[in-house]
Amino acid sequence: MSSLKHFLLRAVITLLFLAVPILGVWTFVKAEEWGLWFPPTYSTYGPSIDFLFDVIMWMVAVTFVGTELLLVWFFFRYSKKDATRATYTHGNHTLEMVWTAIPALLLIFVAFSQMKAWSTVKINFPEDGPYTVAKPLMEIYASQFDWRVRYPDAQGNFEGADVIEVPYDITVPADTKVVLRLKSRDVLHSFFVPVFRLKQDAVPGMEIPVWFEATRPGDYDLICAELCGWGHYKMAGKIHVLPKDEFASWLAKQRENLYAKD
Repeated sequence: MSSLKHFLLRAVITLLFLAVPILGVWTFVKAEEWGLWFPPTYSTYGPSIDFLFDVIMWMVAVTFVGTELLLVWFFFRYSKKDATRATYTHGNHTLEMVWTAIPALLLIFVAFSQMKAWSTVKINFPEDGPYTVAKPLMEIYASQFDWRVRYPDAQGNFEGADVIEVPYDITVPADTKVVLRLKSRDVLHSFFVPVFRLKQDAVPGMEIPVWFEATRPGDYDLICAELCGWGHYKMAGKIHVLPKDEFASWLAKQRENLYAKD
């Protein structure tokens, strides 16, 4: 192969390698415009979750672009014909320490960055207001392949004839710290509400407290984010967020309908 043909082949392959970071960055830039990015967040702790995502995304983006550009340069630089003998080496201890230390420091940074959000979502449950871990608004049961929400009777009991049970649809008040108990009746499921940035596994044999505070009335998707069997795709429900007064009226009407059936 002539030198010119070899150079052209190297140039074409180099451009193909270069297209990877260019297309990757361009896709991320245009993702929101194309509707491929996250939905808006409508919970009080949603912005802190998005901040953590952005931190990790920028770390990965810089590493990705830098690595790809180095790959492009090394390919073009060292793919040319060279009659010299290769240099054999057993590695560079200093370089190995550097590329081990940098990811370790980044992971430590991420660990400290997420502590506040983790404690807010998973540890510091509401202790005041109408709903607490000891007195939740509802219990949610995940099973193959549906969601069942149970509201307590007027005395706050979840056992008895006056408990309200609704499949798939969950109704909650807006601007209120809602606490619920999440349970599984069979296998592992995952309670996921994208607009709240809320995701919690439902583990068989465990009763897991979950809380959120919705900031905007509306109807939002609830899905199972854990492959739980052949009917996994059917575990799609809705969370209906109502203003506080409308929620109180809705709950009172549900109890009236329950008593009317009796």
